[in-house]
Amino acid sequence: MNEVAVQSVAAESLVPAVRELLNAGGRLQMAYAWAPTPGRLELRYLATDPTTKDFRIWRLPIEDEAPSLAVLSPLLSWYEREISDLYGVRFSGSPDAVPLIKGAHAGSRTTAPESGSEDVQHLPFGPVRADVVESVELLFFYVGEHILHLHPQLFFKHRAMEARFEGRSLEHGAVLAERVSGVGSFCHALTYCQAAEQAAGCVPPERAQVLRVLLAELERIYNHLHYLGHLADTTTLKVGQAEGRLLEERAKQINARLTGSRFLRGLAIPGGLRRDLRPEDDFLTELDGLRRSTRTYVAMLEADSSYLDRLLTTGPLDKQVAFDQGATGPVERASGLDRDLRRDHPYAAYDRLPAAPALRSAGDAHARAQVRIEELEVSYDLVARATASLKDGPVRAPCTPKPGSEGLGWAEGPRGSLYYALHFGDDARMVRAKIKSPSFSNWRAFPFTVHETNMMDYAINEASFGMTVAGCDR
Repeated sequence: MNEVAVQSVAAESLVPAVRELLNAGGRLQMAYAWAPTPGRLELRYLATDPTTKDFRIWRLPIEDEAPSLAVLSPLLSWYEREISDLYGVRFSGSPDAVPLIKGAHAGSRTTAPESGSEDVQHLPFGPVRADVVESVELLFFYVGEHILHLHPQLFFKHRAMEARFEGRSLEHGAVLAERVSGVGSFCHALTYCQAAEQAAGCVPPERAQVLRVLLAELERIYNHLHYLGHLADTTTLKVGQAEGRLLEERAKQINARLTGSRFLRGLAIPGGLRRDLRPEDDFLTELDGLRRSTRTYVAMLEADSSYLDRLLTTGPLDKQVAFDQGATGPVERASGLDRDLRRDHPYAAYDRLPAAPALRSAGDAHARAQVRIEELEVSYDLVARATASLKDGPVRAPCTPKPGSEGLGWAEGPRGSLYYALHFGDDARMVRAKIKSPSFSNWRAFPFTVHETNMMDYAINEASFGMTVAGCDR
């Protein structure tokens, strides 16, 4: 894995340092607060360094106030608001200093945009929506079918998952990580384990590293198949929905036969895997059959004129907006941002099993679907290559974090970049866990594709982003 450079910075030096990073083509990834000692707060800023390809962390000790960076890097707005809600920190010069997490529970509402017209209507939709959709309240401001502005209000079921890691053992932490977002169970556990391994200075065995790639790609496959079925449903292709769900189910059954868990749980542990896996010939035969069925399914979708008509030009996300607002994963790659942690910051065995990211430039719903379709082919290929490269050996190494240590883990999940930052106390138990999930980033960028669109396209546009609420409401 890449190096992580931690650097202390003074408040007056932070803004110039960030400006220099951005001018050089770097990008901030997240910010969080923690208390190294009782009564003492410290802010952490994670950035990708374009010159070294390593991660950079700025460490800023504060009392109760810090300079806002949201004007320079708009994606930090939600992080600053989250820190304000959880730690009471004031960010001077913030362009958006309103509650984020507490807003849902306090009943706060966004005021209507200035339109100069009495025709603007206000529609609060949710948090209970149709079917089994996760809880989110969508505040629409619209005229007729024309949406002027959308404000998504999340955090109705904020579970304080990060706080649940505090005081836990390494093994217990892996179980918690699997439950942050159910459809990303393995990726969350993997990222958590890699953060713990960095803090402990341990390296998992080669066989475990290769199996981790195999499992991560199996998770990507069933997620992308679910995505295509859901997207077909929003375009009223009920047969397309049913076929996508069937393929997703077949993928999960393959997972279950290989690992004992449809969602690939109970496998990742700091130091490697809990137990060995033996993918036999019938595993590859089943996977190849699923791959052929996926190709047939995708060809039928892409040949359907009504499906294409609903996706093309729907919800375009501009490349610069995607960068500024922190879009990640297939969403950013569909807008022309060529970023993928598997390639740019390889982990597990991705340095030996490289993944070629899919890329589009249109930034619309169809481009987001095409990226996932191409990623499916890459994932099928990676699983086959990983299986072929497996060599006998152990799958777990001893892993004990050093007292007072910290670690950063990262992975490219089905929805985008995922980070875990872990801090350990003198007894080697966790005192702080920070989770940066892909959906937290993409929910931030999503409204920019809804403003000035129409109601009939909304469901398709939301489905094309493939976000989860649980992944945001940590």
